[in-house]
Amino acid sequence: MSAIPDRSMANAFLPGRGHLSPENEALVARRARVLGPAYRLMYETPLHLVRGEGVWLYDETGRAFLDAYNNVASLGHCHPRVVEAIRAQAGVLATNTRYLHTTILDCAERLVARFPAPLSQVMFACTGSEANDLALRIAKAHTGGTGVVVTEHAYHGITEAVAAFSPSLGAAVPLGPHVRTVPAPDRTRAAPGEVGAAFRADVEAAIADLRRHGIAPAALVVDTMFTSDGILPGPAGFLRGAAEAIRAAGGLFVADEVQPGFGRTGEAMWGFQRHGVVPDMVTLGKPMGNGQPISAVVMRPDVVERFGREARYFNTFGGNAVSCAAALAVLEAIEAEALQANALRTGRHLLERVAAVCAPHEAVGEVRGAGLFVAVEFVADRADGAPDAARAARVVNAMRERGVLISISGRHHNSLKIRPPLVFSRADAELLAGVLAEALQATA
Repeated sequence: MSAIPDRSMANAFLPGRGHLSPENEALVARRARVLGPAYRLMYETPLHLVRGEGVWLYDETGRAFLDAYNNVASLGHCHPRVVEAIRAQAGVLATNTRYLHTTILDCAERLVARFPAPLSQVMFACTGSEANDLALRIAKAHTGGTGVVVTEHAYHGITEAVAAFSPSLGAAVPLGPHVRTVPAPDRTRAAPGEVGAAFRADVEAAIADLRRHGIAPAALVVDTMFTSDGILPGPAGFLRGAAEAIRAAGGLFVADEVQPGFGRTGEAMWGFQRHGVVPDMVTLGKPMGNGQPISAVVMRPDVVERFGREARYFNTFGGNAVSCAAALAVLEAIEAEALQANALRTGRHLLERVAAVCAPHEAVGEVRGAGLFVAVEFVADRADGAPDAARAARVVNAMRERGVLISISGRHHNSLKIRPPLVFSRADAELLAGVLAEALQATA
């Protein structure tokens, strides 16, 4: 069996450590032959999935797994409303933005109606990476700067430009000379009332360093739940000072809502709304089409004016009619099925149950979350907070073996990343908490 070990990727498959059936061992070998060396598989024993429905994924043997990780299918797998919207539109017309068509306009109007009034224009792409790439181009055109500030373990995408400010991709993917990183706004580094001031000071220091090297700032880009940094939800409001700092320096505040957006936090449709700040641009991705490739940049008209005047934007599949129909169906489902309210209600119960299960375990340093976004941080020593990545990995794989799928987050790979679909129920939360309790005991 040929595969490349990757100890830089949290929760990666390492050959020789899992227990693969002959059929799946052959699939791993086929992947290595035909897909090349850059792809990675998750879990010590990779999953061979053949079907999904709601919060459930099914492997080749018919075994069901509770999916508490996959936010691509934000409404759950194969949501009937989205499936039907895609089927119906694909049977009529699938075309691009160089022709007049009402579906893209319906989608755009429905989308911007869910944003604060200043954010009134939208441009479509296919992926979150493309959206962040486009946002950077717009920011550079608007500000005349090139400097970008991000957090130390951020992930914003895989295009060459965006990978250059995605430090979580690892040391083998170098950051750009125009990029500065700042520590994530972690409550362990500052008292709750000082998190915002500390984060603002770090951003101001990064801006000063850019200027010292002759680089004008273009943007501060943050995932508003700091998902890759370990899921850092609070205290709500701490982003305001950092946004003020980048604007005072002539740059823009870009909120990456690929993971926090579309009601996941429960408290608001978008993660930035928890902080009482209106970004200059917002980028959207994975959950927008429930798996259909569509993403977007939502912005103030004045921000995109120069870019639109001096350059033309075209993306063959960005904003195609089928993807826009899927995105419309997602927005309709969130409203019709009250999924934001469910994220708040079920998320609170999930956080309470996870915290209760973790309370007896000294290895758990903190449980935190907002809505259907929960992190469990493992430490080797509560006194000094030393991270325990090995324990986190063991728990993730113990839960996978027991039929519940989560993963890992954080700079030190020591936080469980629990991020279920918006249709997650109270019963699903109970099941997850019970399996987590078993996994904690089994890995003690």
